[in-house]
Amino acid sequence: MDRDSLQGLLAEHAELESQLGDPDVHADAERARKLGRRYSELTPIVKTINELDSVREDLAAARELAREDPSFAEEVEQLDARVPQLESRLTELLLPRDPYDASDVVMEIKSGAGGEESALFAADLLQMYQRYAEHVGWKVVVLDSTESDLGGYKDVTVSIKGGGDGPDGVWARLKYEGGVHRVQRVPTTESQGRIHTSAAGVLIYPEPEEVEVEVDPNDLRIDTFRSSGPGGQSVNTTDSAVRITHLPTGVVVSCQNEKSQLQNKSRAMQVLQARLQAMAEEEEAAKTSDTRRSQVRTVDRSERVRTYNFPENRISDHRVNYKAYNLDQVLAGDLNGVLNALQEADRAERIAQQNTPNPAPGNAE
Repeated sequence: MDRDSLQGLLAEHAELESQLGDPDVHADAERARKLGRRYSELTPIVKTINELDSVREDLAAARELAREDPSFAEEVEQLDARVPQLESRLTELLLPRDPYDASDVVMEIKSGAGGEESALFAADLLQMYQRYAEHVGWKVVVLDSTESDLGGYKDVTVSIKGGGDGPDGVWARLKYEGGVHRVQRVPTTESQGRIHTSAAGVLIYPEPEEVEVEVDPNDLRIDTFRSSGPGGQSVNTTDSAVRITHLPTGVVVSCQNEKSQLQNKSRAMQVLQARLQAMAEEEEAAKTSDTRRSQVRTVDRSERVRTYNFPENRISDHRVNYKAYNLDQVLAGDLNGVLNALQEADRAERIAQQNTPNPAPGNAE
C-alpha cells in the first residue's frame, strides 16, 4: 500500500477517535458500535505504521552517528533487522478482511452415516462448541432441534453470539468448522467392543447485522406447531413454534426458542435471510474465476474436514495436516489449538496469493 493510502488510514483512525469521544455519538448505540469496531480494526494498523516510521527515523539517525562513532554499529544492526519485521506485520494487517469477521453465526449440526451413534456424536459436537463458547464468553441459543431416541440429535440449529465490539467476532473464529466431522470409537450401542466410524455434518454461516437479501413473501410457506422439549415433551400449550420453507430453494428454518409465535417468526426470518445470503455469495464465488476460495474454509457438508479418534485420543484436521493427542480436552472446549492452526493456514494462503503476480492479459489458458 502506498504512503497516501496509509495516510488515509491514519486520518480515518483520528476521525473515528474524535467521533467516539463525542457523547452524542453514543446516543445511537448501533452507530457507536460500528464506529468502535472500525476503530478497533484500524488501531493495530496505526500502531504498526507509527512504530515503523519511528524505527526508520531512529535507523537513519543511528547510521549518521555510526559514521563518527563505531559504537552505534550494533544499534544500526538491531534497527535494520526490525524494519522488515514491522513491514511484514503491516503487510499482514493490511490483507483484505472477511467482511463478516465481526458477525455472529448460525450453526447447524446434522447426524449422518452411522444412525444412532451419529446422532450421539452430533450432540457431542454441540456440547464441544457450547463449552468453547462458555470459555470465551459467547452465548449459545438452541433455535430448533430434533432429538434421537438415545438423547442425541438428528439435527440441531443454534445461534452463537459474541459479546465484544472488537473487529473479530464469532465468524472470524468458527468459519472454518463447516464440513463433515468424522468420529471413530466404540459406540454405546456396540456389544462386541468394535470400533465404528460415523459422521455428522456441520453447516455454519454468518448472521450479519445488515442482510441484503430480500425475500418475497409469496415464496414462503409458514407453518406453526407446538414447541417441544427433550424426549418430545411439550413445553408450550400453544402453537408458538414456527417453520418457514423458502419454496424456490427448499431451505427450511425452524425456531421454537422464543416465547411467542411472533418472536419465533421474526427470529426464523433473520436466520432464513442470513442463510440465503450465504448461499448467494457461495454461488457468486463459484461463478467468478478470480474469487479466492480458501482451502481451509468450507460450508459444504460433503467435505470431510476432521476426524475424532477416541481410542488414540487424537484429533486430526485434514485440511492443514493438524494432529494432536488431546481429544478429551478438545471435547471439553479447548479448541484453540486446531482453530489457531486453521487461522494461520488461511493467513499464510492469503499472503501467498497477494504476493503472486496476476497473469498478464491474454496469457490465461
